[in-house]
Amino acid sequence: MKSRIILISFIFLTFSGCIGISSKGIFGTGVSIAFDPRSLGTQIDDSVMQKNLTARLILRDKTYLLSVNTKVLDGRIFLTGKVEEPEEKLHLTKLAWETKGVRSVRNDIKIKEDFNFTQSAKDLLITSQLRTALIFNKNIKAANYQIDTYKKKIFIYGISLTTDERKEVISEAKEILDVKDVVASIVLVEDLRIQKN
Repeated sequence: MKSRIILISFIFLTFSGCIGISSKGIFGTGVSIAFDPRSLGTQIDDSVMQKNLTARLILRDKTYLLSVNTKVLDGRIFLTGKVEEPEEKLHLTKLAWETKGVRSVRNDIKIKEDFNFTQSAKDLLITSQLRTALIFNKNIKAANYQIDTYKKKIFIYGISLTTDERKEVISEAKEILDVKDVVASIVLVEDLRIQKN
């Protein structure tokens, strides 16, 4: 049991240490406030929705704090992570839809399997490679994107200023070695309900 706690602590420190210039921002939406094209009111609404949903998930089961990630962009809720049973995934979708102000819900939660250190390391490497590629690409505002990788499948969330930027982000993801699939949940600025002036 003690070795398992040490292993989990090591993994947590590894994952949190590789984030670096994470685009978490003050409001926790995965988009840098400096580059965020949403109005301040929309940013606050999204933050409130995210905190509300996270609190309700934790009240249901404290393990969701570590196993389920929520992101809210312009009233759209994105769920990622892992749960034990398929019924839990359905229940989490229902909880997300019950959040006041929600416009849509995308549930990319996977059913848990036995921990595989090799697979987790590969996923971390893919995420790091894509994050680096986005940072060095001058046509992409890297701070506007959040990246999750699970079993070599990349999930990208964020706000794109143009359709060309969106295409370039997806192209960068597909160029990473060993990537099986890219799921892009990228909102265009023009699709936002309310934008900055």
